[in-house]
Amino acid sequence: MNGDQLVAKILKKEGVEWLSCFPAQTLIDACAREGIRPILCRQERAGVNMADGFSRVKNGKTIGVFTMQTGPGAENAFGGVAQAFADNVPILLIPGGQPSTRTDVHPNFEAVKNYGGITKYMANMNMVNRIPEFMGMAFSQLKHGRPAPVLLEFPRDAAIAEIPDSAIDNYKPVTAFKSGANPDDVRDLVSALLKADYPVINTGQGVLYAEATDDLVEFAELTNVPVMTTLAGKSAFPEDHPLALGTAASTITLMSHRALEKTDFVLGMGTSFTISNFNASMPAGVTLAQSTNAGEDINKDYRVDFGAVGDAKIVLRQMIEEAKSQLGEHGRGDVHGVRDNIANDKKDYYDQWNPYLNSDEVPISPYRVFTELMKAVNPRDAIVTHDSGYPREQIVPFWPALNPRSYLGWGKSTQLGYGLGLAMGAKMAAPEKQIINVMGDAAFGMSGLDIETASRSEIPILTVVLNNGVMTHYYDHFPYATEHWGTNKLGGEYANVAQGLGAYGERVSSPDDIAPAIQRALAANREGKPALLEMMTKEEETTSKY
Repeated sequence: MNGDQLVAKILKKEGVEWLSCFPAQTLIDACAREGIRPILCRQERAGVNMADGFSRVKNGKTIGVFTMQTGPGAENAFGGVAQAFADNVPILLIPGGQPSTRTDVHPNFEAVKNYGGITKYMANMNMVNRIPEFMGMAFSQLKHGRPAPVLLEFPRDAAIAEIPDSAIDNYKPVTAFKSGANPDDVRDLVSALLKADYPVINTGQGVLYAEATDDLVEFAELTNVPVMTTLAGKSAFPEDHPLALGTAASTITLMSHRALEKTDFVLGMGTSFTISNFNASMPAGVTLAQSTNAGEDINKDYRVDFGAVGDAKIVLRQMIEEAKSQLGEHGRGDVHGVRDNIANDKKDYYDQWNPYLNSDEVPISPYRVFTELMKAVNPRDAIVTHDSGYPREQIVPFWPALNPRSYLGWGKSTQLGYGLGLAMGAKMAAPEKQIINVMGDAAFGMSGLDIETASRSEIPILTVVLNNGVMTHYYDHFPYATEHWGTNKLGGEYANVAQGLGAYGERVSSPDDIAPAIQRALAANREGKPALLEMMTKEEETTSKY
């Protein structure tokens, strides 16, 4: 067999059943012959996004893979990899590479030389007999430590070189090893939390990757400590739980906001505590504790008083046992009255926002669109994601994430158009789920042609385009250009575009027509067809910020 065939056989051993791709890349056919389904995207960034969405929903247990052409394919994929790197998503990238006789020759693009800032590990698989070694190292990096993209550049001469069929025999799929925290660190952290007057847990996506939601719920109930989530951590704690504060991102629920005003102790559980426009700031002067599997995140942005480095699930089990040793088997009651506080804050919150969520305005309020979507689907049976900008700001505080990975929050980098590929990858990971992608008209312009990928590949997702004809609030960025040249304005008939790309498409202009249109779109999904609903919305600048 040749190098391509060996890589394909190793991917199969590692559990890969499909890959996103764009040619020319001979690995695509080798994988297809091994029973790995190739899904060809319309643009390389979308292929990376699909791998990203798949890895998220699978919590990195099975890895999303994207392969592309040497040179322009690797160049075009760069933005998608940068987003996955910013959001800590483990994906495997296999670009073609220059043959050994053409390396270091201008202007040939070499991925290993250029991807260093947005990958965790990268290597040039320059010899066919070293392919198992490189593949093993790549999957080890993907399954240990901080999740991030990994890249293996695959030169043409290594891809076509021959190697004995027995080369695959000794390859063993990588096993993930995990560890807990120092017991003394856990004891000190839990002791401080229990002594605090109003502790809060701020939960990141480390809890999702560790599949530790049940453990987090158990600890929260044992200690009666309220829980908020980061944007990436949204869905790590059920938002219908009496101790749930909701998401604290660039937009934030009133419950989270008031808890941060009261707290004297914040535990970051499975979070990097990164200072970002898309994370809520931690209050000054409070005691901070942090548990992460990436020790390099300790004290990165905030100086923490207590730390516990280890896998979130194992550390939470340690914390549960420590809390029981201090409080007894059944924990403590609601000594700080947090459940009543949350219930009252939640009532205040929805009293404020229900007029938006139930608005009859024309053009349509985007908040009314979300309300009708929430009525139309069971959030437990759906996976929802947003796109960049105002769609993210508007939907994140209100969509009820009730079980793990039912919402894909992203945004440490904020590329327009990212959500469409993410949604397609999510559908590949969880075909039984109803997948919904909410994007603006600007985002559609960045990635909308990959609706055809969903149609051709029979990936039945629902895309909701909030079409208000402008880049919301961008007049503030360039007022003169807006006034004289309408620089903030966009145009298009996106439902018609979707129909031309093989999807069900419908434009909705009245609030009364939203619910029936959603049902027609969901029916199209059930028949195996992607759908796009173009909602003619107002430029809504009001968001949940306090």
